[in-house]
Amino acid sequence: MGDNKKNSSAEKFATKLIHFGGEIDPSTGAASVPLYQASTFHHFSLADPPRYDYTRSGNPTRQALEDYIAFLEGGVEGFAFASGMAAISTAFLLLSSGDHVIVTEDVYGGTYRLLTTILNRLNIESTFVDMTDLEKVVAAKKPNTKAVFMETPSNPTLKITDIKAVTAWAEANGLITMLDNTFMTPYLQRPIELGVDIVLHSATKFLSGHSDLLAGLAVARTEDLAQRLKHLQNSLGNVLGVQDSWLLMRGIKTLKARMDQAEKSARRLADWLSKHPSVVKVYYPGLPNHPRREIHEQQSLGYGAVVSFDVGSGQAARRLLQKAKIPLVAVSLGAVESILSYPALMSHAAMPREVRMERGISDGLLRFSVGLEDIEDIIKDLEQALQ
Repeated sequence: MGDNKKNSSAEKFATKLIHFGGEIDPSTGAASVPLYQASTFHHFSLADPPRYDYTRSGNPTRQALEDYIAFLEGGVEGFAFASGMAAISTAFLLLSSGDHVIVTEDVYGGTYRLLTTILNRLNIESTFVDMTDLEKVVAAKKPNTKAVFMETPSNPTLKITDIKAVTAWAEANGLITMLDNTFMTPYLQRPIELGVDIVLHSATKFLSGHSDLLAGLAVARTEDLAQRLKHLQNSLGNVLGVQDSWLLMRGIKTLKARMDQAEKSARRLADWLSKHPSVVKVYYPGLPNHPRREIHEQQSLGYGAVVSFDVGSGQAARRLLQKAKIPLVAVSLGAVESILSYPALMSHAAMPREVRMERGISDGLLRFSVGLEDIEDIIKDLEQALQ
């Protein structure tokens, strides 16, 4: 499956996760990156300034993480932020007042909120389009368009954007391309290899994998963009702390093992839900009838571990949320424990109801992030909750 497999097999990626260049401390041989719990660094010589002088500008522990994600995504430089939204916000601040960006229509609610309540006040315009149709993307371009922001699979309806097609058009028109790769991770999808300029992650999710930290990551494809992102990161100061940088590296090491198991279970869950009489619709790229599944398979190595499904009404959704016992009923996703979310009141609460409905985010839609529990136990639990 997929073009990426030609460049880096799953076997090679598994090795990269463990042997990423920072796994051994060169000075002591320690089998873990040291925590440099320091805000400032001594200047031994004023004539020869040190690489690190202040942790906002750079810290060896955070640098190890930033090098790690750049290595995994195939970019020139990585950047670690205090949250996924901090990473996304910083990337959008590459734009200036008067600029315009084209965005996936059913984008994460936090990104929608940023664009429609904050960046619009800075005179940065946004147009939300169905990116499954390239013609709609092309039609949305204005004279002041400077960037395209993709989310594929989208959150929460898992729509598929043809990354190569969009990036080729954007490059021909001098536009910066950004892609939120949270759902797929660099294990299953490497957008930079498909021409994307900036890859973004809410590392709180699958990369961390344990619901115990907030973090965001960005990776730049070119040196020019890397320098611009570095300037923004240092100027804004929205960097990831040392402890969380270390903890995130620890989580990433098990990414493949966790993702393999969670995706296997997600496929089983999606198939079961698609046959359940109480379920109106199931959204999962691995289902045979999922729109543009073939496009997804060309650009990804798997289908991920998020399954969305519609139970027909808000009343039915709330009843299921109350009766389910195994999953954590909460915002977020990508953890070792299964998380059942209600987008209408959680991830997409910032989106007006009429806008949600236009994008297929109905009152009966639920999003299930499959964890590492036994899938048969999950199905048994959902069966009783759906009755």
